[in-house]
Amino acid sequence: MKIEELKEGIRNISEPRRTGYGNIRHKLEDIIIIGLCTIICGGEDFADMETFGKSRQEYLSKFLELPNGIPDGDTFRRVFEKLNPSELSSCLINWISCERTKRGTVAIDGKTICGSGNGKHKAYHVISAFVAENQLTLGELAVEEKTNEITAVPELLDLIDVKGDIVTADAMSCQKKIVEKIIKKKADYAIGLKQNQPALYKDTKDYFNEFCDDIPMKSTLDDFAAARS
Repeated sequence: MKIEELKEGIRNISEPRRTGYGNIRHKLEDIIIIGLCTIICGGEDFADMETFGKSRQEYLSKFLELPNGIPDGDTFRRVFEKLNPSELSSCLINWISCERTKRGTVAIDGKTICGSGNGKHKAYHVISAFVAENQLTLGELAVEEKTNEITAVPELLDLIDVKGDIVTADAMSCQKKIVEKIIKKKADYAIGLKQNQPALYKDTKDYFNEFCDDIPMKSTLDDFAAARS
């Protein structure tokens, strides 16, 4: 993942600041890259971005222009608040994808964020796409409830490139629209099926019973009792 490739992608992000007038002292690519490096290194807020940049200015100047030094925390805040999140997300996903394994396994999964609920809303549920071979998270979407996962998965698939990959998901994603979206993105899929969809479950079971002698198959058995002992 070369820094020049990231800088090239950032040039496709719309400049959120006033370019016709005003005093733009820092390059957009410098602000975004310093912010990204700060988060990767464990920073949490805009003040951390300023601190990180100043403590590593000599190193950062090797690949960033920094015409007026390191931006302050307020500058980071104003720029990131105005950035188009979809454009930034696409830029980072494209950059990360440069190092992805071909024909990878992209696992779609949802997790509830503990402690994110309050009196106004329930705990947030995050849908993520994880590439197992590269240990990379391609994208994430937050929804308010687990049941919203059904509508969020197609939106997440629109944000990422899964062409040629194998998309895996649990039974929550066993929906026609999700499968159609995966096929449209030119990927294969392996999705769990449970008996809460009785007709589809019965048809699938009958199919495998009918053709089990003609197609390759493998059965596994997990001994949960032994695993807990």
